[in-house]
Amino acid sequence: MTLQRTDAVPDDNEPVDDAEAQSTSRNIQLTIAYDGTQYRGWQVQPNGPSIQACVESAVRDLTGEQRRVYCAGRTDSGVHAIGQAANFHTNSRIPIENMRRGLQRFLPHDIVIVSAREVSRNFHATYAAIRKRYQYLICDSDVCPPFLNRFVHHSRFHLQADLMDAATEYLPGTHDFRCFETEFPNKASSVRTVMKATLRRIAVWQPWQSAHHWMPAHGRSYDSTDAPFVIFEITADGFLYNMVRAIAGTLIEIGRRKYPPESMADIIRSQDRSRAGITAPAEGLYLVQVDYPDELLTPEGMTPGE
Repeated sequence: MTLQRTDAVPDDNEPVDDAEAQSTSRNIQLTIAYDGTQYRGWQVQPNGPSIQACVESAVRDLTGEQRRVYCAGRTDSGVHAIGQAANFHTNSRIPIENMRRGLQRFLPHDIVIVSAREVSRNFHATYAAIRKRYQYLICDSDVCPPFLNRFVHHSRFHLQADLMDAATEYLPGTHDFRCFETEFPNKASSVRTVMKATLRRIAVWQPWQSAHHWMPAHGRSYDSTDAPFVIFEITADGFLYNMVRAIAGTLIEIGRRKYPPESMADIIRSQDRSRAGITAPAEGLYLVQVDYPDELLTPEGMTPGE
C-alpha cells in the first residue's frame, strides 16, 4: 500500500491566526508523545485518522471550544513522537495543573499528553521553534522481537556502526540539504543548519530516556559492540520533507559497506537526491524534542522561572 504524503514541507504550517490569539486570554503549550502507527501523520487528512484531529477533538470536548492546534513539525504517516510540541488558544479557565489530565481523558491510548503549560500569546509551536531533535532506531539483530515491529526499522544486514558514525561527522554545519529532500524544489529554501549528529550502538532502548521530560535522575545508556540496536540522532534548526529518513537510508548503505563514510560529504555537495540512499521506513523515526526561546515559554505578566 502506498502511503499518501501528509505534508508539503514539515517546517511550514497554516498561517498564524492573529485574530484568534488576540481574542483569547490564554495560550497553552503541550508536549505530546504518540505511537504513529495507526495514523496518517500529524495533519488532518480526509482519508484516515490523524494526531491533529484527535488532539483538536480532545480540546473541544474539554473546553467546549473549537480550536486549531498547531505543532512543531508535521510528522508523516507511521512516524512516532516522544516530545512533539503543540499549542492552542483558549478562553477556558481550567487550571493549568488540570489541563493535561483533562485532555488525556478524551484521547486514545496511543496519544499521550506529557505536559501542559501556559505560555506567551506570541508563542507558536511551528514558527517559534529554534531547534528540533530526531532519532532513528534500527535493529540489525538476526531476530527482531515481534513486539518491536512497529517501533524500529529491522535491517536484514549487520551494519558497521563505526563507519556510519564516521559518516555523521560530515552532517553538522549549514548546508543545502536538497540531496536528502524527497521533493525539490520546495516553497522556500533547502538550506538548514545541523547542530549535532551522532550514531552509536545500544543494548537497551528506553524511549522515555530520549527526552528531558521523561529522563530519570540516574538514567543511563548501554553501549556494546554487539548490541542489537543502532540509534542515529540529529539536531537542527529545521528539517526538509523526509530529510532524516533519507539521511538514515544513506547511513544504512554506508553501514553495509556500499559506500565509504566520506561519501556523505560528496553527496551533500552534489545536491543530487539520486546520489543519496533510500528513504528509510517511517517506523524507525521519532521526533524527540523541540526547543523554544525562554521568553516565549512564560505567560504575560510573569517573568521566566516563575
